Amino acid sequence: MRAHILVVEDEQHLGLGIKYNLEAEGYRVSLVEDGPAALRMMEHNQNGVDLVILDLMLPGMSGYTVCQTIRGAGMMTPILMLSARTLAEDRTRGFNVGANQYMNKPFDLDELISRVRNLLGTAPRNAASPAEPAPVVDVIEFGAVKVNFQTHEVAVDGQAEHLTPKALKLLRYFVENPERVISRTELLNQVWELSGNVQTRAVDQSIANLRKVVEANPAEPRYLITIRDAGYRFVLEPTDDN
Repeated sequence: MRAHILVVEDEQHLGLGIKYNLEAEGYRVSLVEDGPAALRMMEHNQNGVDLVILDLMLPGMSGYTVCQTIRGAGMMTPILMLSARTLAEDRTRGFNVGANQYMNKPFDLDELISRVRNLLGTAPRNAASPAEPAPVVDVIEFGAVKVNFQTHEVAVDGQAEHLTPKALKLLRYFVENPERVISRTELLNQVWELSGNVQTRAVDQSIANLRKVVEANPAEPRYLITIRDAGYRFVLEPTDDN
């Protein structure tokens, strides 16, 4: 069944552009132009809406209020907030009222689609086997690092290192999903087995700690790459551009 995305955008040309491009990706898209209409649709279709793309500046009711109302009703539908506001306090307020991700306008269409895929946990349409599960990896070598996930043995430059079971699980998830941008929400779901709506720095802190072991220079990582506002990507064979 196709994922159903609700787009809440009062700029008609922008809303129609988002709708057209998401439909081209195979999603089912509903478009409304104000907050009350969005809340009515969520109320009557809360189990049928898989993702909300929510503009911040809406007539009569702000995106903050819409998002807060959705969360106040107990709906955990992922919300991607769009805004021309670039101040840190605006982003913080968006996350505080329950947004999963926040993008600034103008935005890159490919990045928007990538974030949609990550929030929905879906693969691109042109993926070779979108329904095929990630391969199970027991031993991996990259750079100076060798990891045996079965025996929990980790070596860097031939020297034994220690990783906690959670860090090993996190690294294994990256290794089994190479080159894919993985959102914090997905990592919380798959590695920590928590709702992606939980407000925690556990993912970022764990990746920082993991980099101290597997990266030659944690301040300039080559394998565990941060993708700003989208998540992280594991690069098995980095180039000089990484």
